[in-house]
Amino acid sequence: MKKGLLILYAVIWIAILTVTVWAGSQSNVLDATVQLWNMPWGRATFFDTYFAFTTIWLWMAYREKTWLSRGIWFVLVMSLGNIAVAAYMLWALVHLGPKAKPQDLLLRKK
Repeated sequence: MKKGLLILYAVIWIAILTVTVWAGSQSNVLDATVQLWNMPWGRATFFDTYFAFTTIWLWMAYREKTWLSRGIWFVLVMSLGNIAVAAYMLWALVHLGPKAKPQDLLLRKK
């Protein structure tokens, strides 16, 4: 389980980072944000995305032990999106024991 998830989230992280760097080289993110915000489906996508980020961050906050860690991950998720989510999953997977079960990844740390 652990090895497969490490590979999956590494591929996801690299893919998102690659596409983000490429897109950033093609146009200014702030200009694109204004253009998307002016479209009804663009606005709907922003709401959908940030509600999903909030949902994922709530799970992260549940798993993390300190408010500092929760706050750092909140800023990272809200600013970097799924780049931060994939990084969190990689971080969590690296810190799992060799005999970890799926619930050890999903539930609060002991």
